Amino acid sequence: MLLSGPSGAGKSTVAGLLTSHFEPAVELHGDNFWGYIKRGWIAPWLAGSRRQNEVVMGVLATAACGYATGGYQVICDALIGPWYLEPFRAAAAGSGVALHYVVLRPDEPTALQRATRRTTARALTDPEPVRFLHSQFADLGDLEPNAVDSTALSVPETVTSVLTGLAAGRFLVPG
Repeated sequence: MLLSGPSGAGKSTVAGLLTSHFEPAVELHGDNFWGYIKRGWIAPWLAGSRRQNEVVMGVLATAACGYATGGYQVICDALIGPWYLEPFRAAAAGSGVALHYVVLRPDEPTALQRATRRTTARALTDPEPVRFLHSQFADLGDLEPNAVDSTALSVPETVTSVLTGLAAGRFLVPG
């Protein structure tokens, strides 16, 4: 499962709790994959980062499907817009695993509040990129049913909403 959404959506918090509902389970935190780049790293929201982001998405997709084919339930917590789904679709199709795409999408003021109060290294806290990234998830096109409005939901309610949607097949992405 790809758990995505703009900065401040609650991806990491929800992903951590979701893993407790599956056995065996793996959580892949997308920020770690950018963090492995020690020299030449470009902030992924900046112009000029496209090639880097494509490489990171490919590696993340390969790792996720590797765990999935090994029998693990995988929750991939990352900022993955629909424009980066192709490596995951290809890896899932090639390995015979189902791909679920969930976008947590609180309203912009909620995302801004959550994002700007973070203190971890490399955390995106600058309001302008947060607004820009939020706008990128405003219209998911055919994947709009994959969005969960987490604005007024508590973390446990968001987890329940995601689990209910998974059970119903709501978030399944066609290969």
